[in-house]
Amino acid sequence: MNRQDNRLSYTPTCYPALPDQKILSNSNRFIRNTQYLTCLKLKMKSLFGAILVTLCCCLTNRLAAKVVLPSVISDNMVLQQQSKVLLWGYSTISGTVTIITSWNHKKVTVKCSSNNKWTAWIQTPAAGGPYKITFVNGEAITLKNVLIGEVWFCGGQSNMEMPVRGFRNQPVLESNEILAGADNPQIRLFKTKRASSTVPLDSCSGIWQVADAASVKDFSAVAYEYGRYLQAKLKVPVGLVLSCWGGTMIETWMSRDMLAPFPDIKLPDSIDPKAGDNQPPSALFNGMIAPLAGYGIKGFIWYQGESNRREPELYQQLFPAMVAGWRKCWNMGELPFYYVQIAPFASKDTVKGSGPKLREAQLNCMRTIPNSGMAVTLDIGKEKYIHPPDKTTVGKRLAYWALAKTYHHEGIGYCGPVYSSMTVQKNKLIVRFDQAADGLTSFGKELSNFEIAGHDKKFHPAKASILYDRCVEVYSDEVEDPVAVRYGFKEWVTGDLYNVEGLPASSFRTDDY
Repeated sequence: MNRQDNRLSYTPTCYPALPDQKILSNSNRFIRNTQYLTCLKLKMKSLFGAILVTLCCCLTNRLAAKVVLPSVISDNMVLQQQSKVLLWGYSTISGTVTIITSWNHKKVTVKCSSNNKWTAWIQTPAAGGPYKITFVNGEAITLKNVLIGEVWFCGGQSNMEMPVRGFRNQPVLESNEILAGADNPQIRLFKTKRASSTVPLDSCSGIWQVADAASVKDFSAVAYEYGRYLQAKLKVPVGLVLSCWGGTMIETWMSRDMLAPFPDIKLPDSIDPKAGDNQPPSALFNGMIAPLAGYGIKGFIWYQGESNRREPELYQQLFPAMVAGWRKCWNMGELPFYYVQIAPFASKDTVKGSGPKLREAQLNCMRTIPNSGMAVTLDIGKEKYIHPPDKTTVGKRLAYWALAKTYHHEGIGYCGPVYSSMTVQKNKLIVRFDQAADGLTSFGKELSNFEIAGHDKKFHPAKASILYDRCVEVYSDEVEDPVAVRYGFKEWVTGDLYNVEGLPASSFRTDDY
């Protein structure tokens, strides 16, 4: 029978059922009580065993608990010095995560959220290391060989992606010399693997590597040369986080929110890699930027624009929106943003003038994007190659901006001559430049890239000579009444106008024909 004991909440089954009787004999009563006590004793043992098993399981789970870190937070990483840096991850169980940093031996304990995610802000010291960071939530995880220094995020398309070893049949100038001197434990490299998604991802693939010939050969030549130059001048560790993909338009590096003001740009509902379109708008932001957003950095460098040549006016709107959006994602204020103007080359693009117009858009963005700077490459392009081989010069010109404007090293030139104004003197134009305090130079060569036009809007090659007051005098026997001037405003050109610091002027025009 099923007999319910008032003191227990379960039906005993450890003894056989008894017949239903109103009066039990003493012997039967004794037998029954004995059976019941035996059952109760067994049950208490079982209950105690269950409690013991539960406690053991809890203890085992706790001991087996593990902190799961994103790939960018790992051995060999560089953390931004003298700042509060964000660390984050997951735990395999709920509770708290304790973080212990070897530079001060302090403990920071944070609670896991409902989905076991945690975030922590850690104060970093001045540059130095190597250090260790230990994460504890059951099983302890210790990161080793961690440096404190300067961290820069590097993004863009193929000219940023181009590795030190070069592309097939497309070399990087003096790549072997760069690799021969690449052993430097003070430089650390993180390269994000390609990933495309319609929604922001929490993680990406990559690994921090110490700079040597093996790791540097497949890393961005521009980014590495930038980092190498900074490390040599600053004498502190430098970390470079690289996220780039060749042939990409700027739209794919922007989030849905950043693209919201541009309703003509269609966002994908799905991505089919087999169809060959794995770089639609927002896809690479979701896969290669969102997982890294928030990692402590000093600023950004960027080399992109060739794929947006056909829509320079739109690019001039998208680029500032992307910069503002990225800065918002990092939530660290107006971080420095230094970028490269695309180089001239003999494009076969059917849209004539697309190259100089895109360069013009990039030049204009330098005026509209706060705390930004542009490295000009008008003098180092190659006629038949979209990928200029001289990546060292590009990296250095980016580094000049950082040294002068971010690190406040006085006396370093960082910007080439920038068109300021134009005046007409009879049949001549006097063109004035900013960013040329000590004057202009062509290093002894004839200035061959100026053109002027009259009211008929037809441009003619012009003779140009440098004046002493940061000006260039321009005229043409073909134009009696000039009204507009252009410099280097062609698909293919080799720039020849510099300031005394040796930095080239961008192509420009005073007309809008």
